[in-house]
Amino acid sequence: MTIQHSDPMHGVTLEMILTVLVDKFGFEELGRRIDIRCFTSDPSVKSSLVFLRKTPWARKKVEDLYLKLMDKKRY
Repeated sequence: MTIQHSDPMHGVTLEMILTVLVDKFGFEELGRRIDIRCFTSDPSVKSSLVFLRKTPWARKKVEDLYLKLMDKKRY
Protein backbone atom coordinates (compact mmCIF):
# COMPACT_ATOMS: atom_id res chain seq x y z
CA MET A 1 0.00 0.00 0.00
CA THR A 2 1.41 3.40 -1.03
CA ILE A 3 0.71 6.48 1.05
CA GLN A 4 0.42 9.69 -0.96
CA HIS A 5 0.98 13.03 0.68
CA SER A 6 -0.95 16.09 -0.41
CA ASP A 7 1.93 18.34 0.65
CA PRO A 8 4.09 18.93 -2.46
CA MET A 9 7.05 19.75 -0.20
CA HIS A 10 6.91 16.45 1.68
CA GLY A 11 10.33 14.82 1.62
CA VAL A 12 11.96 17.71 -0.26
CA THR A 13 14.91 19.31 1.52
CA LEU A 14 15.98 22.92 1.20
CA GLU A 15 19.22 21.71 -0.36
CA MET A 16 17.26 19.78 -3.01
CA ILE A 17 15.16 22.86 -3.76
CA LEU A 18 18.17 25.13 -4.06
CA THR A 19 20.05 22.66 -6.26
CA VAL A 20 17.09 22.36 -8.65
CA LEU A 21 16.74 26.14 -8.88
CA VAL A 22 20.45 26.74 -9.40
CA ASP A 23 20.59 24.02 -12.07
CA LYS A 24 17.56 25.52 -13.84
CA PHE A 25 18.32 29.24 -13.55
CA GLY A 26 21.90 29.68 -12.30
CA PHE A 27 22.72 32.09 -9.48
CA GLU A 28 22.64 35.17 -11.72
CA GLU A 29 19.05 34.62 -12.88
CA LEU A 30 18.03 33.36 -9.43
CA GLY A 31 19.31 36.64 -8.00
CA ARG A 32 17.19 38.56 -10.51
CA ARG A 33 14.08 36.57 -9.63
CA ILE A 34 14.67 36.69 -5.86
CA ASP A 35 16.72 39.74 -4.93
CA ILE A 36 18.71 38.53 -1.93
CA ARG A 37 22.45 38.94 -1.45
CA CYS A 38 23.18 35.24 -0.98
CA PHE A 39 22.32 34.86 -4.70
CA THR A 40 23.95 38.05 -5.98
CA SER A 41 27.16 38.49 -3.98
CA ASP A 42 29.68 35.63 -4.15
CA PRO A 43 26.94 32.95 -4.23
CA SER A 44 27.33 29.30 -3.32
CA VAL A 45 24.88 26.59 -2.35
CA LYS A 46 26.48 26.25 1.08
CA SER A 47 26.33 29.95 1.99
CA SER A 48 22.82 30.26 0.57
CA LEU A 49 21.62 27.33 2.68
CA VAL A 50 23.00 28.96 5.83
CA PHE A 51 21.18 32.21 5.06
CA LEU A 52 17.90 30.59 3.99
CA ARG A 53 17.74 28.39 7.08
CA LYS A 54 17.98 31.49 9.28
CA THR A 55 15.67 33.73 7.24
CA PRO A 56 12.07 32.51 6.95
CA TRP A 57 10.88 35.20 4.52
CA ALA A 58 13.69 34.42 2.07
CA ARG A 59 13.16 30.67 2.39
CA LYS A 60 9.46 31.17 1.59
CA LYS A 61 10.34 33.04 -1.61
CA VAL A 62 12.68 30.21 -2.66
CA GLU A 63 10.09 27.54 -1.84
CA ASP A 64 7.39 29.47 -3.74
CA LEU A 65 9.59 29.70 -6.84
CA TYR A 66 10.33 25.98 -6.59
CA LEU A 67 6.62 25.12 -6.31
CA LYS A 68 5.84 27.34 -9.30
CA LEU A 69 8.54 25.58 -11.32
CA MET A 70 7.32 22.10 -10.30
CA ASP A 71 3.72 23.04 -11.10
CA LYS A 72 4.75 24.03 -14.64
CA LYS A 73 6.51 20.68 -15.10
CA ARG A 74 3.28 18.79 -14.38
CA TYR A 75 1.46 20.41 -17.30
